[in-house]
Amino acid sequence: MTATTSTLHPLDPLTAAEIDRVRTVLTEAGRCGESTRYASVLPLEPPKAEVRAHRPGQPCTRRAQAVLLDVRTGGCAEATIDLIAGTLLSHRELDVEHRPYGQPAVLIEEYDRCADLVKADPRWQQAMARRGITDTTHAFVAPLAPGFFDRPDERGRRLLRGLTFLREHTEDSPWAHPVEGLLATVDLIAGEVIELDDAGEVPVPYRHGNFDPASVGPARTSLKPLEISQPEGPSFRVRGSEVEWESWRLRVGFNPREGLTLHQVSFTEDGEPRPVLYRASIAEMVVPYGDPAPWRRWISYFDAGEYLLGKNANSLKLGCDCLGVIHYLDAVVAGDHGEPVVIPQAICLHEEDHGILWKHTNVLTGAVETRRSRRLVISFFTTIGNYDYGFYWYFYLDGRIELEVKATGVVFCGAAHPGTESPYATEIAPGLMAPVHQHLFCARLDMEVAGQRNSVEEIDVLGVPVGPDNPYGNAFTTRTTPLRRESEAARPADPAAGRVWRVFSPDSRGELGRPRGYQLVPRPGPTLLARPEAAVHQRATFATRHLWVTRYSEDERFPAGDYPNQHAGGAGLPAWTAADRDLTGTDLVLWHVFGPTHVPRPEDWPVMPVDTCGFTLKPVGFCDRNPALDLPAPGCHPSAKEDS
Repeated sequence: MTATTSTLHPLDPLTAAEIDRVRTVLTEAGRCGESTRYASVLPLEPPKAEVRAHRPGQPCTRRAQAVLLDVRTGGCAEATIDLIAGTLLSHRELDVEHRPYGQPAVLIEEYDRCADLVKADPRWQQAMARRGITDTTHAFVAPLAPGFFDRPDERGRRLLRGLTFLREHTEDSPWAHPVEGLLATVDLIAGEVIELDDAGEVPVPYRHGNFDPASVGPARTSLKPLEISQPEGPSFRVRGSEVEWESWRLRVGFNPREGLTLHQVSFTEDGEPRPVLYRASIAEMVVPYGDPAPWRRWISYFDAGEYLLGKNANSLKLGCDCLGVIHYLDAVVAGDHGEPVVIPQAICLHEEDHGILWKHTNVLTGAVETRRSRRLVISFFTTIGNYDYGFYWYFYLDGRIELEVKATGVVFCGAAHPGTESPYATEIAPGLMAPVHQHLFCARLDMEVAGQRNSVEEIDVLGVPVGPDNPYGNAFTTRTTPLRRESEAARPADPAAGRVWRVFSPDSRGELGRPRGYQLVPRPGPTLLARPEAAVHQRATFATRHLWVTRYSEDERFPAGDYPNQHAGGAGLPAWTAADRDLTGTDLVLWHVFGPTHVPRPEDWPVMPVDTCGFTLKPVGFCDRNPALDLPAPGCHPSAKEDS
C-alpha cells in the first residue's frame, strides 16, 4: 500500500488510504492484534516552516498519531506513523495505573458493552424489580464518562458509569423516563459492575418525551415557502481542502477529536493577502452539572477529549441542516478497529444573506447608498448522547470572523415526586427534573495576525475622574494593558468594561503608522462554577478563565491535556503556563472559553430550541479603511414582490 503525496497538502485531513496504512504499519510492526482497539487516529501536522514552504505538487510530510487500547489487558499506547515511508516512528506505553492516570477516549463499542454488563448484573435486575419494573426489554443504560475521584477501588481501571432510563418501545425517547437513584460503575476491562448504588423510591416519570410528527400531531400549514436561489451558483471556490471566497482564503480540515478545523486563514486588501489565523478549532468542551445528588454529582463530560466531537459528527441533509446552494465535504475517521469510516456530507459550505452591511442617507441631497452583507458559512454538527452541537464559522465581507455554537437536543434529566422544588434542578414535566449545568467550550486560536510575530493587549473602556482634564465629568476613554507573560494572560472577561483583547503585529503597520491587529470580542457568561475543591475544577482548570494566552508549542494542543478521561487534573493550560513564557513579539495561541450556563425551562422540553454562544474576531487597524466599499449596489430581483 502506498500513500498518495502529489495531490495532498501537509494540512489536509487524513484520507481513507492513510488510515488503512496506520493499521497496516502497526500490524506489521507487531503492535496490534485481535484485542487492539483504536481510540483515535489523529493527523500530526508538520512544523510551521515546512507548511509555509510547501508548494502545490511537492512531496510533503504526512504523519498520524494512533492511540491504542488493548481491551483484554487494559494496556494503552501511543504510536506515531510516517504515512509516506510506511514506518513506525515511535511507540510508547501509556501509564494509566499511576497518578495522574488518564485513559484514551471512549470507544463506540464500549457503549453497548457497558449497557450489556449492567443489564446482566443480578443487582441491577433486583433493583428494577424492586421498583416494579419487570420488563426491561427496552431499558437503556447510558454509558457516561466517570470523572475522577481518586477512589482506591477505581484507580487505574477503565470505567464507565451507567444511569438507567426506560422506553415503552424501541422508538420511545429514553430521556423522559429516568430511573432515579440507580447508578452502576462498570470496569470495562474486567467485564464487571464493580459498584451498584440503589436508593430512593421515586416513581419513573410517565409522560413521553417524543417529538416526531406522529407524537406531535399535524404540522402547522401557515408558513409560506421561503426559497433561496443562486442561479449563477455560489461565489466561493473549493479546490481540495482550500476555499476561496471574496477576500478570504483558507483551508478546511477535520479530525475525530476536534471535528472541523480551519487553517492558514488570510484576508486580502488592495491585492495584498495578509494572514489572520494559522489554525482555529474547538479544542475541548466540558459539561459540568451542578446537582449534588449522588446520581449526578460526578457528571462532567469532556465531549472532545472523552467522546470525540468529530467521530460523532452528523451527515448533513439539504433542506434540513442546510439551505441554499451547498458544497459538502465528507469526513473520514478511524473506527474502533482502525478501519476508515466515511461520514458523508459532514461539513457544509454555503453563503447567507446577512442584512445591511453599511448604509447612509445624505440628509442634504437625499442620496442613499446601501450595501448588503453576506457571509460564508462553514459548519458541522455532532451528537454526543442527548445533546447536539452545531459549530458555525462565519466569514464576513468586512474582515470579521465569528464562531457561533448552537446547542440543541434533549436536556439530561433525573426524577422526583411531581411538584418537587429544588435549587439545583427545574421540573420541566411532571416528576422530570432537569439539573443546572454548563457548556464551556474552549477555542484554540493559533494567531498569525499580519505576520508570524504577534503581541497581545487587553483593552477596557472606563470613565475619567472629574478633574482638570474632565471638568464636566463626561469624558471616558480606553485603558490598554499589555499582556507580556503567560502569568499575566489568564484573564476574565469584563462586560461592564467592554473588555476585548487585541492581537497585533509589531512588524506590519497600516497607513496611519499603527500596528495591524485583530480584536477578540467575547460574548461572556460565567466561567466554571464548581468550587476549587471539586474534582472537575482540577480537571477543567482551563474553564476558570475566559482567556489564556500561551507561547506556541507544537505539542500543546488540548487545554485539559491529551488524556482527560479519568485524569486526576492539572494537565494542559495550568501546567504549560507555569513556565511563564514571554509573549512579546512571538508566535501566540489564544485559548478562549465561552458558553452558556443552562438553567433549564419547561420550554426546553421535549427538545431544546437552539441556544447560541460564541465570539467574534474583528479587524482593528488591519485594513486601512472599510474593506467592503467596492460592493455592488443591491438591485431588485425580477421575482421580488412587495407585500400589498
